[in-house]
Amino acid sequence: MTTTESARTALDRSPDTASSPDNAARFADALRRADLVAAELRATAAERDRANADPIAEVALLREHDLLQVGEPVEFGGDGLDYAQSQQLTRRIARGDTSIAHLLGYHYAQQRIPHLFGTAEQARELSLRNAREKLFWGGVQNPRGADGLELTRDGDGFRLNGRRTFASGAGVADQLSVTAAFEGDLVFLTLPAGREGFTALGDWDNIGQRLTDSGGVVFSNTPVAREEILGDDPLTGRELSAYQTLVTPHWQLAFVNFYIGTAEGALEEALDWTRLHASPWETSGLEAATDDPYLLELVGALRAQVTAAALLADRAGQALQQALDTGDSLTADQRAETAVAIAEAKFVTTKVALEVASRLFEIQGARATTSAYGFDRHWRNLRTHTVHDPVAYKAREIGDWVLNHRAPQFTLYS
Repeated sequence: MTTTESARTALDRSPDTASSPDNAARFADALRRADLVAAELRATAAERDRANADPIAEVALLREHDLLQVGEPVEFGGDGLDYAQSQQLTRRIARGDTSIAHLLGYHYAQQRIPHLFGTAEQARELSLRNAREKLFWGGVQNPRGADGLELTRDGDGFRLNGRRTFASGAGVADQLSVTAAFEGDLVFLTLPAGREGFTALGDWDNIGQRLTDSGGVVFSNTPVAREEILGDDPLTGRELSAYQTLVTPHWQLAFVNFYIGTAEGALEEALDWTRLHASPWETSGLEAATDDPYLLELVGALRAQVTAAALLADRAGQALQQALDTGDSLTADQRAETAVAIAEAKFVTTKVALEVASRLFEIQGARATTSAYGFDRHWRNLRTHTVHDPVAYKAREIGDWVLNHRAPQFTLYS
């Protein structure tokens, strides 16, 4: 795919910047709404995890609390939040339900793709629709699995054929964000859900992230109009700008935030249960489990790790937002620094979140393993997603940049 004049227009340069009092108030209110949703999700998380149903009601809950259009301009009906702020909402939702945070984090990333690859007109029209209709976006972009997707010409239009093994939220989405191969190049498409020839297979039945609707999809001779392919003509023969390759850090920042948000929520949930139900060990000589020095040491160690990882996640969000604010003048080195900052956060939040989720029962005790509580879902959710792309490769990218000044190669994973 080639460099297009990006859709970085007045939509992305709202006078209500992230530092303005109005923006701060809207951000605070959005965080409050996210906390309400997270609390409601947490109350039924174990039950819904066992049911493994399509997340239709959960998406409706996000829409009801006006969390789907927060990144769109205020004058369109959104909150005017920047991307880093929107992913803070993902973190809050993860405290209640990792699956729904996964969907929301991806949703925010998909909504920004037209601003990276589309024309100004395409980006504006989709922003207007997002704000007006509160669209939920699903993604058909995982580059691995099955035979991929191929876009071909069909008279004045195009046809899309192929399959993907994983496609989060595609079965319950209003709008689809799709990557496909076209005459040897990568193209980005945006299609309304329910398009003729599109089938969501509904075959997602993994040990974790069970409510993410992440099963396979098939496109069979699906019609695609020219305006649904993002960018100007010609569609092939160009190279992506450094600014456009920020598409992958968008997704990676979402991962960072729902990993650490899950750790925060899991630890809080474990501590609440311990205060109410835990018994002191019989040889401790203590009246309350909450006074056990070994338990206090473990809680303190985990809390310190979570706090540090959260700060690193904040730093990663700031790095990406600064790169986005730089726009089309972003250099290759600046892009690399941004990707590495997010990779550092991805590496640490992966390790910390898995550590927290695997040690919760040491805090709570054996009774907390009762299946009705479903506390094991935290580890299952994290373990399922953190192998999405091996974190060892993130560490290698960091090391290669620090030692050799070789930038991470752009892929849909880095």
